[in-house]
Amino acid sequence: MADILPFKRPSKKTTAWQKHKGSSLCRDGFHKWQVVTERKFDVRQGKLVTEYRCQRCGKTKTKLL
Repeated sequence: MADILPFKRPSKKTTAWQKHKGSSLCRDGFHKWQVVTERKFDVRQGKLVTEYRCQRCGKTKTKLL
């Protein structure tokens, strides 16, 4: 059987900083929108749809054409 190596747990300061990195801009409404090309047509409304996803926080918004 292999030896089990103990791993060092990351400090709380490091994880909290990485968790909220760049989210202060998003909280103030300055998202970094990027077009998502997975879904282009909405079946229910029968219209073309452009979906945007924020690179920093992952929030999505849709725009009908």
